[in-house]
Amino acid sequence: MNGASREALAAARERFDALTDNTAVEATKLADELAAVTALLDREVSLRRVLTDPAQPGEAKAELAARVLGGQVGGETLDLISGLVRSRWSGSRDLVDASEELANAADLVAAERAGILDDVEDELFRFGRIVSSSSELRGALTDRRASVSAKAGLVGELLGGRAARVTERLVIRLVTHPRGRSLEAGLEELSKLAAARRDRTVAVVTSAVPLSDRQKQRLGEALGTLYGRKVHLNLDVDPEVLGGIAVRIGDEVINGTIADRLEEATRRMAG
Repeated sequence: MNGASREALAAARERFDALTDNTAVEATKLADELAAVTALLDREVSLRRVLTDPAQPGEAKAELAARVLGGQVGGETLDLISGLVRSRWSGSRDLVDASEELANAADLVAAERAGILDDVEDELFRFGRIVSSSSELRGALTDRRASVSAKAGLVGELLGGRAARVTERLVIRLVTHPRGRSLEAGLEELSKLAAARRDRTVAVVTSAVPLSDRQKQRLGEALGTLYGRKVHLNLDVDPEVLGGIAVRIGDEVINGTIADRLEEATRRMAG
C-alpha cells in the first residue's frame, strides 16, 4: 500500500489493537464477521468504490456501511468497518486488503489468547514448505474448477487434528478466497502477520543439518542485534547447501553456505 492507504491501514491497526485488548471481545466471531465483510467488498465492486470515493464525506460512507451491514454483524465489527470507510484510500482494493488483514489478525488474537500463537506461526510455515514441495497438492488447492467446499474439505483432511484450529481456519480462508495471490505468497503474508502480533521479524533459515538449541539461540540473538528487534526463526533443512546457513528476511538474503561460496569461487575462476 502507498500514501493514503498506508496511513489508513496504520490507523485501522491501532483501532483493532485497542478493541481486541478487551478480552470480552470474541476474537473468533470478529474474525468470521470481518471475513464475511471482506468477501462482500471483494464481490461488490460498485459498493467498495462508493465506500472509498474521496469525494464523499467520511460520515456519509460510514452511514452507508451501517445500512448495508446493519443486523448482519456485531457492533465491534461495524465500528471497525466504519473506521475503515471514514479513512482515505489510494485504491478501492486497498480497503478489501485491510478488511482481510483485520479478519486474519482477529484469528491470531484468538491464538494468542489461547497461548498457541507460536504453534500457529510454525504450522503456517511448515504448511507453506509442504505446498512448495508438492506441485500436485498446490494444484489441488488452487484449482479454479474445484468448489469452495471441496478445497475446504481437503485442507481439513490435511490439517484436521494435526494443526491448531486457528491454523486450519486461516488456510481454508486463503485457499477458498485467494484474491489473486499465489498460495505461497498468501501463506507468507499470514506468517508475517503472526510474527507482527509479537512485534517480531521472521527469518527463514536454511541449513544443511538441523541447528542445535544453542545455535538457534545465538543466531536469533545476532539477528536481533542486527535488526534492532526480536527475530523469530523459521527453520528449514536442505542438504544441498552443503554446510553453513542461509538467512532470508523479507527480500534480504544473508548467505553463508558452503555451496554459495563454491559457486562464487567457480564464477571467479571462470572469469
